Amino acid sequence: MQVTEPRFIAHYLPQFHPIPENDEWWGKGFTEWTNVSLAKPLFKNHYQPHLPADLGFYDLRLPEVREAQAELARRHGVNGFMYYHYWFNGKRLLGRPLDEVLRSGKPDFPFCLCWANETWSKRWLGEDKEILIQQSYSEEDFRNHARWLAGVFSDKRYIRVNGRPVFVIYRYAGIPKEIPAIRILREELKRHGSDEPYLIAVDAHNPGLDYEGIGFDHRLAFEPQLGVLPLGMDDRPSLKRARRNLRWGSVSTMLKLYEYTEAVNAMEKNAADRPRIPSLLVSWDNSPRRGDKGIIFQNCNPHAFGKVLERRLRSWGKTTPSTDLFFLNGWNEWAEGNHLEPDQKFGLGYLEELRRVRNQVGEEFGWPKIQSNGN
Repeated sequence: MQVTEPRFIAHYLPQFHPIPENDEWWGKGFTEWTNVSLAKPLFKNHYQPHLPADLGFYDLRLPEVREAQAELARRHGVNGFMYYHYWFNGKRLLGRPLDEVLRSGKPDFPFCLCWANETWSKRWLGEDKEILIQQSYSEEDFRNHARWLAGVFSDKRYIRVNGRPVFVIYRYAGIPKEIPAIRILREELKRHGSDEPYLIAVDAHNPGLDYEGIGFDHRLAFEPQLGVLPLGMDDRPSLKRARRNLRWGSVSTMLKLYEYTEAVNAMEKNAADRPRIPSLLVSWDNSPRRGDKGIIFQNCNPHAFGKVLERRLRSWGKTTPSTDLFFLNGWNEWAEGNHLEPDQKFGLGYLEELRRVRNQVGEEFGWPKIQSNGN
């Protein structure tokens, strides 16, 4: 039986190089590695710190690093990266890796963009407290944004659906209703010579919103959806939480501990009311950023990831997916303990499990096999 083959697109963070703004806000030389390297275990059997293996503590200003990432991804069945894109009323942050990918034409690896349109604050989860840079909106800015995007979309490596460049918007619900953002983006992109975009809404923050009704082509079943988890978004001390944490050997009233498979299954169930582009979370532990207020998934390992992926791919094969996109979160979210990239505990385990499961399920559905050389 021939079934549409999925394209695995991995979320990609560009934060692994210094910028003047982070120097000012967090200290000279700050990058994502700063929090990663300072992390410590907070209870027995807590896996921290996550330390990189094959690629080391890399700097994304180096083209050799970006080439090595693409080769590693290609060899294990990842079909492209979705770069997080930070645009604040015409000001871009952390854009150098993408700019150099565009300028050099290397690596020759597919990519698309997700506009992570959140206010930056020192709370790390987007709350408007201790604001570092505010996300603001205007019709003029959407026109300027579309003009810039048209140039990116023209790149031959850009990921498309039915010939249309994919553009993901992370938090559309935060855009004022009086701004016709979707209409402006479509009109301005066309005016600047771009093909019509394939617009995808991340549904984690307002899953009940009729995204398709307001002009999106599709919605992404983004993981993690932390609001699905019991007390997941509540930072107050909780005895109920402490009792649940005993399962993991922690007596903390603050830490939010969950079992990986149970958590991602709950997220999947919450997203089952209408068609969505699927995604799967690799793992999660944001305690390097949030300390004793962190959210930590236990039993994260390549085997657990592979079991969930296998079930979801078999489900994919029994349906008629509306696109061939399947997102994996994430490629290199190291400060959230969420990475396909190899670490010192599991090595290449997650990537090898991805290729193994993809090939095993693919035998049933007629997908070409991914070889160890990426072909």
